[in-house]
Amino acid sequence: MAQCTVRSSHCPTICASCSADPQPAAAPASLRVSVTASRSRAPRAHTAHRPPPPPPPSDSLAYALQQAAVLVDAVLAGGNLNEHWEALLGANPEWSDATRGAVRDLSWGTLRDYGRGDAVLKRLLDKPLAAPYHALLLVAVQRMETRPDQVHTVVDQAVQAVGATAPGLRGVVNAVLRNVVRRADEVDAWRRQDEEALHRHPRWWVERLRKAWPAQWEAAVAAGNSHPPMCLRVNRRRSTPAAVVAEFAAAGIAARVVGEDGVLLDRPLAVARVPGFAEGVVSVQDAGAQHAARWLGAQAGDRVLDACAAPGGKAAHVLELADVELTALELDPRRARRIDENFTRLGVTGRVVIDDARQPARWWDGRPFQRILADVPCSASGVARRNPDIKWLRRAPDLARFAALQAEIIDALWQTLARGGTMLYVTCSVFDEENRAQIAAFCRRHDDAERLLIEGRPEQQLLPTADHDGFYYALLRKRP
Repeated sequence: MAQCTVRSSHCPTICASCSADPQPAAAPASLRVSVTASRSRAPRAHTAHRPPPPPPPSDSLAYALQQAAVLVDAVLAGGNLNEHWEALLGANPEWSDATRGAVRDLSWGTLRDYGRGDAVLKRLLDKPLAAPYHALLLVAVQRMETRPDQVHTVVDQAVQAVGATAPGLRGVVNAVLRNVVRRADEVDAWRRQDEEALHRHPRWWVERLRKAWPAQWEAAVAAGNSHPPMCLRVNRRRSTPAAVVAEFAAAGIAARVVGEDGVLLDRPLAVARVPGFAEGVVSVQDAGAQHAARWLGAQAGDRVLDACAAPGGKAAHVLELADVELTALELDPRRARRIDENFTRLGVTGRVVIDDARQPARWWDGRPFQRILADVPCSASGVARRNPDIKWLRRAPDLARFAALQAEIIDALWQTLARGGTMLYVTCSVFDEENRAQIAAFCRRHDDAERLLIEGRPEQQLLPTADHDGFYYALLRKRP
């Protein structure tokens, strides 16, 4: 979808006001499916003479399409994908592993392939369907593109899925999806001509990357569309990366060492199947995020603050590397519980405080910290492949709001830093407003701040690659 500051989050199409670029001609009206005509047969209350069709079996593709559409529709309405996914799992505890996997794969895949479905549906429908059924079409079209060997099965199962709740729309869904099959060459052309469909990112997002990283933006976008890698962090108090790789190899799990503490799996595994996870030998943490503890450089005896600490991966890594007095600060009580859980599993000890980083008078005891890890809230644009709803929910104006919040947090944290102490600023963003520009503005506000080099550079911007997600790091020292 293109950026639009006035449209509803349910808006399923790119309208003329959402794009400055001329759009390719839509399909002739005679070849498009009429939603208006179908409304005489649209969903209506069933009578005793016509009982509603039974729901699809829970082990069917129709059921998986239907449930994935529930998640996609929730995101298009502005909801958080992970929260709705957990709610859906809670409401369906009887689901098999196969059903859970199918629903997750379909919903995450549809959201990751931002713009691909809309580039097609806006040309094949004279008017958009109601949001839940538009979401079902998005899921079905994505499945047809990624599994071309199943296109006829997908059509049949999508018709069954919609028939369970809206029998009057079976003809519309059938006609749209059969057009996708029959007009495959046109469908490919529509996607190539639509910049958002081509790059699978919002147009404003691509424009910012192209401007900031003219030589790297295409690779970053491509990596952001891929399935995320699964990286583990080895608890140095309990093992080493080389030993873990050897143990995995003996168990038939292919992996390699990355960085100083990481092990990158060739293929992702369910966490429950990762050897050593329950025992605290390893944690799941992206290789790019593992730089934080190393670049913070905490030494034994330091007072360390990890602000905005949940779920506690970076704080735990600091404690694995050095005997420090660590405070993990988190605003959300539910997320703060995960910090304690991770500390317990890993056998490390830190103090967890639930409060607002912007209000040190409420939680700071007046004793300065030698090290502060400022892992601030951000657009999460560097981890969108893990959380594909981000591409659908973020808008360009959001960056200014994030930047303002970040500035409040780091200004407040700076008060608690000891003279000669260091603060590591971290985001999982790829946008300059939250990164380079943010730190430049901070240094203008604080004449006692100086930049320190990180591996020979004044800052480290990691764009997404096959091995890691996108992160930004800057190290600041408070002059003595």
